[in-house]
Amino acid sequence: MSLSSSSFSTSPSSPFAAHPLAFLGWDDAWEAEFAPYAAQGLLPGRVIRVDRGQCDVLTADGTVRADTAFVTPHDPLRVICTGDWAAVEASGNPRYVKAYLPRRTAFVRSTSSQRSEGQILAANVDHAIIAVSLAVELDLGRIERFLALAWESGAQPVVALTKADLVPDPAVLGHLVQDVETAAPGVAVLTVSSLTGEGTDVLEAVVAGGTSVLLGTSGAGKSTLANTLLGAEVMEVRAARDVDGKGRHTTTTRNLLALPGGGVLIDTPGLRGVGLFDAEAGVGQVFSEIEEYASRCRFHDCAHEAEPGCAVLEALATGELSDRRLDSYRKLLRENQRIVAKTDARMRSEIRRDWRLRAAEGRANHAAKRGDRV
Repeated sequence: MSLSSSSFSTSPSSPFAAHPLAFLGWDDAWEAEFAPYAAQGLLPGRVIRVDRGQCDVLTADGTVRADTAFVTPHDPLRVICTGDWAAVEASGNPRYVKAYLPRRTAFVRSTSSQRSEGQILAANVDHAIIAVSLAVELDLGRIERFLALAWESGAQPVVALTKADLVPDPAVLGHLVQDVETAAPGVAVLTVSSLTGEGTDVLEAVVAGGTSVLLGTSGAGKSTLANTLLGAEVMEVRAARDVDGKGRHTTTTRNLLALPGGGVLIDTPGLRGVGLFDAEAGVGQVFSEIEEYASRCRFHDCAHEAEPGCAVLEALATGELSDRRLDSYRKLLRENQRIVAKTDARMRSEIRRDWRLRAAEGRANHAAKRGDRV
């Protein structure tokens, strides 16, 4: 069935209020980007699902099943993905996606392969909603990892603490929120319950303003939360295990879904592993207070280990900075450096040089302690 402007609500002041793809985020900037493809007779559409070399593209004429052979390069970061704006053939059997428009944002993680390639999960996302279940003990390190990827993508992260009804004590809930807020500076932390409706109105207001991707581990309540936002039982839901709060994957593909209150939602499968992929800026954003302390260190290349005049260690000693935060910061930076080094020869060279310098310093310090001449 063809889409029409009556099937969604748009602002009358918008220059694309009458455009049938406006509810998916189509705007004048996308229109300008697409102009060369329109001249070739291609249709614009948004990719709502990708699987096995084909994708579903929602166009003004309805949903089109299209082959992605023309946009499947060797680089896994350049394959078409859910959220892309595509240029698809107006007719044919099969129909092909001929190109996709440059991405405004892209959520990328490293794969579990030994090649440490990047995997793109969603494109053109405005908000990254990180679902965290309150049914199990909070893993602040994992939340920080998700946040680093979200900031690096260019999207605005939001943490949704799901299953809030399982924490009836307001004082306990307040402490949990405070812990997450400490791990997520500059990020809205919402408590939500799909059972009672707590906080869902606030989350609905957030996602109404563009494209949101829903992220989290299995059992975090993503599918239930998606159904709440959609106002219908669209996504399959399975119970999480009582022992550890983990669930089976109920979502197996990334799907883009239009929300009744405006905006669109990309639901993703539960992520077992969340590896960083060239996310140094994202890590810095998550640990902005450590970066601020580091800017005050006496030495610009301070490693925050034992250097004199280290503002980070001073903050640690005074209790302004916790050991957990610093350890997590160091861990994510080391992981990101290893990933980058596998694909960046210059970075590998710099790391080796740093290792040699540190080894030489260690030998010199050891010799000095023995009273030897260096």
